[in-house]
Amino acid sequence: MRRSRGLTAALVLSLAGAGTGIGLVLMPEASAITQPVAFTADELPTWQPNGIVFAMDQANGTVFAGGTFSAVRPPDGAAGAEQEAVNFVALDAATGAPSSCKLSFTTGDGSATVRALTVSKDKKTLYAAGYFGAVNGTPLSSVAAIDIETCTPKASFHPAFPATVRALAVTDDTLYAAGDFSTVEGQTRERFAAVDATSGALKPFVANADEPGRAIELSNDGQNVLLGGDFFTVNGKNSHALAVVNATTGAVTKTYGNIPSNSVVKHIAADSTGYYTGNEGSGGGVFDGRIGLTTDFNEKWRDRCLGATQFVLPYDGVLYSSSHAHDCSLEGQFPDGKRNFLLAQLTDHEGAAPAPVDGFVRSPKKLGWHPTANDGIGEGIGPRVMAIAEKSDTKYMWVGGEFTLINGKAQQALTRFASTGDVGAPTTPVSSASSVKPGEAQVRWRTSYDQDDSKLTYRVYRNGSATPVATLSADSLEYERRQASWTDTTVKAGLSYSYRVTATDAAGNTSALSASTSVTVPTAVNAYPNQVRADGAELFWRYDDTVSPYVADSSENGNTSGIQLNAPALRQSPGAVSGTSTAMGFNGTSQQVYSDHRQTVGASYTLETWFKTSSSRGGKLIGFGNNTDRSSSLYDKTVYMTNTGRLFFGSGSSSSWKTLSTGLFDTFNDNKWHHVVATQGPAGMALYVDGQAKGTNNTTASQQYEGFWHVGGDNLGGWSSKPSSNFFAGQIDETAVYPKVLTQAQVKNHFDLAKAPTDTVSTVSATEDTYINQGAPSTAYGTSTSLAVRGTSAYETYLRFDIPAAPAGQVLKSASLQVKTSTAAGAGTADTVSVVPVTGTWSGAGTTFKTKPTLGTTPLGTIAGVPDGSAVQSVQLDTAAVSAVLGTNYSLGLTSTGTDPLWIWSSEATAADASPQLVLTFGAK
Repeated sequence: MRRSRGLTAALVLSLAGAGTGIGLVLMPEASAITQPVAFTADELPTWQPNGIVFAMDQANGTVFAGGTFSAVRPPDGAAGAEQEAVNFVALDAATGAPSSCKLSFTTGDGSATVRALTVSKDKKTLYAAGYFGAVNGTPLSSVAAIDIETCTPKASFHPAFPATVRALAVTDDTLYAAGDFSTVEGQTRERFAAVDATSGALKPFVANADEPGRAIELSNDGQNVLLGGDFFTVNGKNSHALAVVNATTGAVTKTYGNIPSNSVVKHIAADSTGYYTGNEGSGGGVFDGRIGLTTDFNEKWRDRCLGATQFVLPYDGVLYSSSHAHDCSLEGQFPDGKRNFLLAQLTDHEGAAPAPVDGFVRSPKKLGWHPTANDGIGEGIGPRVMAIAEKSDTKYMWVGGEFTLINGKAQQALTRFASTGDVGAPTTPVSSASSVKPGEAQVRWRTSYDQDDSKLTYRVYRNGSATPVATLSADSLEYERRQASWTDTTVKAGLSYSYRVTATDAAGNTSALSASTSVTVPTAVNAYPNQVRADGAELFWRYDDTVSPYVADSSENGNTSGIQLNAPALRQSPGAVSGTSTAMGFNGTSQQVYSDHRQTVGASYTLETWFKTSSSRGGKLIGFGNNTDRSSSLYDKTVYMTNTGRLFFGSGSSSSWKTLSTGLFDTFNDNKWHHVVATQGPAGMALYVDGQAKGTNNTTASQQYEGFWHVGGDNLGGWSSKPSSNFFAGQIDETAVYPKVLTQAQVKNHFDLAKAPTDTVSTVSATEDTYINQGAPSTAYGTSTSLAVRGTSAYETYLRFDIPAAPAGQVLKSASLQVKTSTAAGAGTADTVSVVPVTGTWSGAGTTFKTKPTLGTTPLGTIAGVPDGSAVQSVQLDTAAVSAVLGTNYSLGLTSTGTDPLWIWSSEATAADASPQLVLTFGAK
């Protein structure tokens, strides 16, 4: 068959309103590396020094790297021999291999090092600084000028800097320096100085600072110089870590007093819209992030991520930085945890800047660029310096530092990333599906992660088809992978459907298909979950998940999935409510689930969950906290159990926590399922257990911060009657959070609906199958992996099932036959296929065309054509006819009157979902 009918489906997309704005949108698909990021995160082969790179710059397709090392070697696994490189190496930007330029920076006193490199505006001179006494044997004093064309030091340029020089900046006629020195050419120049760019003669620029200078940058108009370092005064004026001075005289033109005293400025960079600082500190209250300044040197934003920023590099509207950022909670981003060494963020806010938080405007959003590194050697800083070079129309981001790993692979001190050639595929989505009412199935998945693409295209495939039924895009970052979801509104009650999802990045790299997830659409509304959704839950964890670490959100609009920590026990049965939904088990020592993105909680909310335990150590059932896999330092809106089994609900302002509790002897650690609901709103707080009110108060205040929902554990320090354990030991089910106060009537209704009858689904695989072939009338096909149906010349398929009896108190509501077309070319058919009873006897081993059984004449169901491509097909069967044969051994035949064959997998096939199956849905009488 060559004709294929595509499936259609309604796309229903949802996204929680709270959080940091990671979005889910309909097409169009992403079309390039997610702009404005300009580089892939795929590391390129690069020669590597045997020490630390502190400085880099570039000119004409060559990258210059300086630091503390003695040799460079090929990339791991590549051919070539180690080469001598004494604190300096020049490399081809496009190949990563050393060039012919060889310079040796040495000293007869101590250890030589190169700490700064900068190229003149005309790209003819490379200025180098650090601590050294000679370059290729030419005597110099910590600053050198190198003729780039000949790769030789300029002997006429030899200013005397008697101590380490850490930063350089150059104009057409002036070289500015920052460092540890107190004199230059025998004259007082404390930490900052300027010399003639050609002769090295000292200039009258005086900007004396009391502590080391570490950074220096020219203003865009050339009239001023920005200074950075450890200092507290410049020319006697108070200005800590950052100052602006006149470019000619060094006179102070702007001071700063809002950088903490235990923090310093390590680097300053500029673009046409302003200036940027990289900051480092130590101790409490440290500032470790980045500052954006306007062109008139006023602060426009401050990134208060913690993690020792070493370098900032603005390029095409993006600020790239090297650090080991480990806590961006103050920016509403990732909490304290793993180190992120290379980051990208916008240089300016899109639209109006947000309102200040704690007196500072937050930084622009982080972007999807996340190459990984490690602390490495030396101080364990990781990356220290960056440079962008271009060759043959390709741009390269070079990174140097102390690292010894890049993207998990051995690579020391130098690495690079190109503007083209993205080859890394996104991670495979983790998906699930559910249905709580006829005509609707929700497919949801944890968004994938791609190191250099934040916007990914997702394709949803149904029943094994190679053609997606839905295509949509969603944003995700390394630290924020929110749930995405799609609602299939073309499903039919009583039928089963399977779904798989792929993720594709802007370059076309596609993940593997997610594991197949199946759902049977009920014939009647599943009362409890349907009501939770209808009452407006924005988080609804049902704990039916089959794999770690994903916990699906079944709410209609929340898309707030959970992340399992330390492998809680999955699919604990029976769950708290009627039906086949399961619970999750927690060990009471380390296991919990936390929500997948940072959010705020409004003044009105409701917490709801079911629990079962016999523990005498108590623990947190549900609460809000400011961390994820580490103990929160801010935590409230919490429901917990004491050692004796009492329940407490706590909330309130940071200065006054308030609690409600059950009575002294009103305990619930009896190893039975219990329902707890806690609300707070304009009328105050309320606590309900098993549908009954347990207490109220008039507390309307709660702590306001950005955080995550926790189930099963988190900090309980300071709360009344604190249990022995922060972690709950037992089972938890049906957790929901609402952005409003549920009424007492709604709470009681939820408790009552937990016992409402639900459908029971039985999936019955064929115990035997075969087909007959008129063209081979004496051949039996009982061991064939494929089955066939055709009218002329005849193929007929026979399937045998052991059909179960109806469960007690239930009747058959729906029956369907599920088969899967094979992968053979043209396996589909344009003809109508009928499912009929087999009234005669048959066997897989003995039945042939000559001995084929008699068939019933009244079809139990039909399917009008099957598209090509291996996919699951469902045929609705006559419910009354199947009801009559419940509890028996029963056979079905597949026939056709046409000439276009249908090929399907048999029970002997090993393909996924291959075996023919009956799907039987039973419900209340």
